[in-house]
Amino acid sequence: MKKEVLLAKIDHRILKGIAHRGLHNEMYTENGLKAFKNALDNDLPIELDIHLTKDKKLVVCHDRNLKRTTGKDGIIENLTLEEIEKNYTLLDGGKVPTLDEVLDLVDEKVPLVIELKVEDRNYKELGDIAKKELGKRIKNKKMYMFISFDPRALVRVRKMGIVTSFLVCKEKEWTYIFRHLFDSIDIEWTMCEEKRIQRYSKNHFVNVWTIESNEQIEKVKPYCSTMTFQYIDKTIIEETLKSE
Repeated sequence: MKKEVLLAKIDHRILKGIAHRGLHNEMYTENGLKAFKNALDNDLPIELDIHLTKDKKLVVCHDRNLKRTTGKDGIIENLTLEEIEKNYTLLDGGKVPTLDEVLDLVDEKVPLVIELKVEDRNYKELGDIAKKELGKRIKNKKMYMFISFDPRALVRVRKMGIVTSFLVCKEKEWTYIFRHLFDSIDIEWTMCEEKRIQRYSKNHFVNVWTIESNEQIEKVKPYCSTMTFQYIDKTIIEETLKSE
């Protein structure tokens, strides 16, 4: 999709930078309601990750193992939502949120960039359930984007009329061949040094992740439409993107 066409399909606050897993810090655990509320209070778009539990519920967490954000081992896909709610608490004292709870909190006040986290080849179920559950809630399609490293999951949601962006990392850059199946690409920041990415960025929307320093900003800013960031002052990202 040409960049100008895509821009008409999204909320333009996406262009001011995207808070990676919410606006998290030492006080607010990533992908938790407190981090999301912090991003919301700062009028920032939010990137988040969804997994499918054993009983087919959508919960928000980056890793499939809850250990890093709760201090306790547990594979999301092997646990029911009830088991997660009873036995796991985020390091900031909050709960591991469901997608519904995030949607209730944000209420389309800021854009959401939702990553489909495929595990154990569950791309069909994950994509279909995300499509069904979000389909019940969405009022303004401009407030959402879907991203994933798995093209099979993104294909499941492609007909919703929501922008899809294919995630590509340096380690598996061969997957770049799937870019034309989707509306845009969402790339690891180091890939901006590649000529093919620079050519693509001239006419297409490109997001880069995950920006954490001024040095990274300088390297990617000529070749991206927006940036997913963490651990850096949001005003630096906003001012950089405003000047582009």
